[in-house]
Amino acid sequence: MLVDVMNMEGQKVSEIELPADIFEAPVYMDLMHQAYVRQMANKRLGTHETKTRGQVSGGGKRPWRQKGTGRARQGSIRAAHWKGGGKIFTPHMRDYSKAMPRKMRRAALRSALSVKAAELGLVLVDELKLAEPKTRLMVNSLNALVGENSVLVLIPNKEDHEDVLRAARNLPDAKVMLANYLNIRDLLVFDKLVMPVAALDVIQSYLG
Repeated sequence: MLVDVMNMEGQKVSEIELPADIFEAPVYMDLMHQAYVRQMANKRLGTHETKTRGQVSGGGKRPWRQKGTGRARQGSIRAAHWKGGGKIFTPHMRDYSKAMPRKMRRAALRSALSVKAAELGLVLVDELKLAEPKTRLMVNSLNALVGENSVLVLIPNKEDHEDVLRAARNLPDAKVMLANYLNIRDLLVFDKLVMPVAALDVIQSYLG
């Protein structure tokens, strides 16, 4: 697939051939869904906790004797039907994480990248640099590249792109991340994907 390479002003400067094994891969919708569900499940902390009748303090003594009172027999004032008693069928700490083989996760990424490229949602730039780390400059560049769309910006490394990280920090519809942290959720959530040619080499190093 041949795509245009732009500069930060939104002007075409060259063309580049995208690797077909990444950006023209077979699209597996079920695999993309499984990878998305896994990522969202792995984000859940699972730290919610409620107390059962054995964990609530008190309730060691029977409230009244078994027979002769005319009332229903009771074993503890911390039973679930008592005020202040334990809870039944309520949440407890658990691990929500799901396992997924690396080959399947990477196949899902290739599918998502292929969809993004086919829908013209991929924008390549020759280099991602700003004159100074100003949000205004970042907004102007993104508007020239993607218009009003939400955008995921990939960078090959932090050292050479500190100005981009700082300039995009406060933008609600933009996110900057390292190319080797690319994930299925961000690919699906953001409308456009912007990255320099150097980030393409990072992606190809583990998806190619």
